Formats: sequence, structure tokens, C-alpha cells
Amino acid sequence: MTESAEWLTVPDFADALGITATQVRELLREGALVSTRRGERNTVQMPAGFIVEGDDAPHILPTLRGTLTLLNDAGFDEAGALEWLLTHDDELGAAPLEALRAGRRSHVRRVAQALL
Repeated sequence: MTESAEWLTVPDFADALGITATQVRELLREGALVSTRRGERNTVQMPAGFIVEGDDAPHILPTLRGTLTLLNDAGFDEAGALEWLLTHDDELGAAPLEALRAGRRSHVRRVAQALL
């Protein structure tokens, strides 16, 4: 997994979105987000790249949930999904998360479906 990604704890992620930490934890339980334990204190963290700026306010990358569902269907656990999203893919020419942020949902999902 790339170490260059910026990571946010649950409270920091919630602050960035303007929601509560409880709401972030619920999104994690629903599978709309994935996290990992990192850092000195082994805190639950998510990539800051899951958040995009919107016209009104920052929000979670809209194509993330469906991509996570596809990865889950392919047998990926949270750690595997995070690793796949953050690792450079030669076919995409970027990490899948970067490609999703660039609006290349269809291409990312085609690559993910090949994993099934």
C-alpha cells in the first residue's frame, strides 16, 4: 500500500466532511468506506483522497461506494480493497483511487471486474 497517501483519523475525516464521527463509523459499517489501523496509536484511518470538493461542501467520492461493493464481491477484505485502490495499476496508468477521482469510473470498474 502506498505510504504517500494522506490519511485521516475518524474525527479528522468527519471534520473534513462536516459530519459527526458517529456518522463516519456508520458509513464504515455500511461498507460505504473502508479503513485501516495505522500510526503510532493504531488509530482507524482512511485516505483523504476519499473526500472530494463539491460545489456546496466536501463530500465522499460518489463512485467509491459502488467500487467498494464490486471489490467486496470479488472477495477483497477492507485491507485488500485499500491496497488495490492505492496501488498503481499499469492498465489504468494510475492508482485506481486516482483514476476514480479523475472521473474514470468505467475503466476502474472494468479492471476491478477482471479480478472476479
